[in-house]
Formats: sequence, structure tokens, C-alpha cells
Amino acid sequence: MSENTHSKKFGKDLTEGSVPRHLLHLAVPMLLANLLGTSYSFVDAIWIGRYVGKEALGAVAVSFPVTFIFIGVAAGATIATTVLVSQFYGARNQVMLSKTIGTSFALTLILGLISAAAGILAAEWILRSLGTPEEVLQLAESYLKITFLGLPVMFMHFLVSAVLRGMGDTKTPLYFMVVGVTLNAILDPLMIIGIGPFPPMGLNGAAWASFICPVIGLILCVAYLWRKGGALTAGVKFFSIDAGIAKLIAKIGFPSIIQQTSISFGIATVTSIVNSFGTAAIAAFGIGGRIDSVAFLPAQSIGLAVSTLSGQNIGAKRYDRIPQVFKWGLIMTFCITFFLAILFVSIPEILMAPFMSAPDPEVIEIGKGYLRLAAPFITCFAIMFVSNGVINGAGHTFTTLIFTLIAVWGIRIPFATLLSRTGLGIKGVWVSYAIGFTTTMCISLLWYRSGRWKKAVIRPGEVSEAGSVPEERGAPLQ
Repeated sequence: MSENTHSKKFGKDLTEGSVPRHLLHLAVPMLLANLLGTSYSFVDAIWIGRYVGKEALGAVAVSFPVTFIFIGVAAGATIATTVLVSQFYGARNQVMLSKTIGTSFALTLILGLISAAAGILAAEWILRSLGTPEEVLQLAESYLKITFLGLPVMFMHFLVSAVLRGMGDTKTPLYFMVVGVTLNAILDPLMIIGIGPFPPMGLNGAAWASFICPVIGLILCVAYLWRKGGALTAGVKFFSIDAGIAKLIAKIGFPSIIQQTSISFGIATVTSIVNSFGTAAIAAFGIGGRIDSVAFLPAQSIGLAVSTLSGQNIGAKRYDRIPQVFKWGLIMTFCITFFLAILFVSIPEILMAPFMSAPDPEVIEIGKGYLRLAAPFITCFAIMFVSNGVINGAGHTFTTLIFTLIAVWGIRIPFATLLSRTGLGIKGVWVSYAIGFTTTMCISLLWYRSGRWKKAVIRPGEVSEAGSVPEERGAPLQ
């Protein structure tokens, strides 16, 4: 089947045609969506900072690590859906595709509702456990409870994006994110300040705006997909859980949830080490983290594109295309991150300037050390995203979980703790990042080279209740 013929169907067949073109087709919309997601939080911070005050900004700051954990849970839980959808779509197995979508929908909704209920009930306890100052506790609790109320919607957004990504469509989620961010930018001042029909709600207004906009975006997206979906919605029973598929989702998704949450807790632990070096170190670390996150976004987007492309081709048993996927993924991510690393090393002061109202020599000096030491090793991290993308696309998420545990808890945390107590001081933390990135890249590349990712994760016996996976591809999905 030609690429042109398939482009008229819903989704995109990634098992034929140009690999680099497919990678760009997938990665660019995801990168733009990630950047829009970042701007989403910036809009809130601008309005809150200008019209509510520093206590409200503090309430948002202490709430972020908590919400970040739940974001990690949502991302980890839905990666299994991407893997299964991509492989079944590549195999052109409509029955299994429909059952995967239906089961994922039910499980994700249940997980979102449980998370929301648990979060609302435990909000005060969580904030007190984090040592939240009394002056911001009440604001933070109210803000966090409204945020928790929106967890089912956030989980469903992640699910819809995961399904579409598995089918080779990363543009549709981007379009609806644009709608959500635009609505949020409009509603924020109306609900914070109290304009028109809205009473002044302060920080809670920002929380409600961030709740309402994703709801509207999700409704529009689901309505669009229901009308245009074709293969996406054919035969799907949204509240029906298939035992075989549910087992596979747990097998693939649970390691990803653990992986994402371990990263979140790892960041919190490293932050606590940095905190011991004083306010300037904390500020430098925060600024440096925001800057190098710019390098992570392209790497993350390309890694997800590699995962989807690998998943479809593995499902279609086109193993001959995987080396091309790997090669072009490396070329793209290396070029982008190498260029960014040069900027980080060459002009760190210029990059740091927008984050400070006035230049602080101590903060600048510490931040320069962070960027110049960590930047060359960002490329190692980006390469790891590519090899991990192939491994995750094959469904071996437990393997990449082990890589993460080694990197964060086996290398980064112990080395940061030990080296920061030597003459290196705060630089010991930066060195631990460099060691972690390099080691994990080497392990991931060796595992990819071993070819063990070819071992099947989806076995007929595990999906006997849903029907076995066919050896040959079926008819094209309509």
C-alpha cells in the first residue's frame, strides 16, 4: 500500500515511506505541543504574580512538585496505550486496536477518578508533609484541590494524545492544545481579577481557568474524533474492559509509572542537596534547569517519535526499518542538542539574564558552572532518548525503568551526595549529572545493540480473551 493511499485514512501508516520524513512529521507537532504546555504555566504565573501576590506564587510553587508526580503517573500509564495502539495499527488489526482503545479509556478514567478523590482528601496532609509555610498553606490547599478535581480530564487528555500518537497523528492534539492555551489566556485575567460575569477569585480563578479550558478542549477533541475517527472509533466499547488487554497495559504501563515517579522524587532529592548551599545555589539551579529543559524538549519529542515509529514497524514485523529509525533519530537529536550545548557553554550569562530582575554575580557564577559542565553531556541524554525510544516502542518499558533507576538512584543521587561534600562543593552535583547521563546512554545503547528489544512483549497467550495477534498484516484500517 502506498504512503499516499494511506494518508487518506485516519492516522498515518509509518511502515512505508521515508523514515526521516515520518520522524519530523511526528516530532515537530509534539515539540510545539510541549512548548505550548510550558507557556500554559507561564501565563498563569504572569497573571498570578501581577494581580494576586507573592503568597499566591508561593502556593503555586509548593503545589508544583505534587502535580508533577500526577503528570508522571498519567504519562506513564498512557505510554502502554501508545505502544499497543502503534503495534496493532502497524499490524492492521482492527479488533485488537478497538479493544485496546476501549480498555484504555475505562482504565484511565478509573485511575483519574481515584487519583482525584485521593488527592482532594489528602491535600492538606501532603502540603504539611512538604513543610509548606502557614502563610501560604490555605491558598495552596484550595488551589491544589481544584487542580486535583481536574485530574480525570488531564488523564483523558494524555490518553487521547497517546492513542493518536500510536496511530501516527501528533497534529490533532497540537490543534486542540492551541485552543486550550488560548482559552486559558483569555479566562485567566477574567476569573482572577473578576471581569464581566466572573467574580474576583484570585488564585482560585487561575485554578478554575486551568480546569475549565482542558474540559472544553477535551469535549471538542472527542467530538471531532468521533465524527472523523474511522479506525479510531470503529467497534470501540469505551466502558468495556478486556482482561487480556488490561493485563498488557499493566505489564507495559506500570514500569513507566514507576519510572516517571522515580524521576520526580529524584529531582526533589537533588533539590534538597542543592538547598543546603544557600539561596544563590537554589536560584542558579532553578534557572539552569529551566534553560536546559529547552534542550530536553526536542530530545523528548524525537524519542517519542522514535517510539511510535518503532512500534508500528515492529507490529508490522518490519524489523528491517528499525536501524533506519534509530540512525535518523540519532542524527536529528544530536544536531539539535549539540547546537544548544554550544550556546549553553558560550553564552550562559546572556541565557540567564531574562530570569533575573537584576544581575546577581553569585547566582551567575554558579549558574555558569552548571550550564558549562552539564551542557556537553546533554547530548548523551538525548542519544539515550533515541535508543530508549526503540526499546519502549517494542514494549520493554521494564528495561528502561531499570535504566532510570540506575541513573537516578544508583548514580546521580549517591554521587551528588558524596561529591557535594568534597572540595567540589555544589559542582559535585553537576558532575553527578554528567556521570549519570553518560553511564545511562552507554547502557541503553548496548541493550539496543544486543537486539533483545526484538523479543515479543505481546504474546498470543496473554491476549487469548481478545484474540491472538496475527502473523501477517490484515487489510488497511479505514
